[in-house]
Amino acid sequence: MNNERINISSGAKWEDIVGYSRAVKIGSIIEVAGTTAVDENGQMIGVNNPYEQTRYALAKIEKALLAAGASMKDVIRTRMFVTDISKWEEVGKAHGEFFREIKPAASMIEVKGLISPELLVEIEVTAIAPN
Repeated sequence: MNNERINISSGAKWEDIVGYSRAVKIGSIIEVAGTTAVDENGQMIGVNNPYEQTRYALAKIEKALLAAGASMKDVIRTRMFVTDISKWEEVGKAHGEFFREIKPAASMIEVKGLISPELLVEIEVTAIAPN
């Protein structure tokens, strides 16, 4: 088994400040860090819109998985952190658009807040890369 570690960067300035990677692949396991709806220029996408924020975060996750040699169909677990659980249907609708046929194990957890008050959703995933 190859246990080489591959760190995948998104290029965000916060990666070096905080000391994290967008994703880490060891062997066939890929962990994607908490991902939000902030673009490469630091701009918030989908202000006050949990559906749009979820879609944007999942598209960023998909890009990280592709860089790691995997795709959304390789995702086995998602964790969705939301600041208002009453908006679960909007978040769930976007999640379903990416995962309706894949059906990974999933959690949606209400949290007091995220790193910025405008952020409504943060998502992590675990994937197993194909051999």
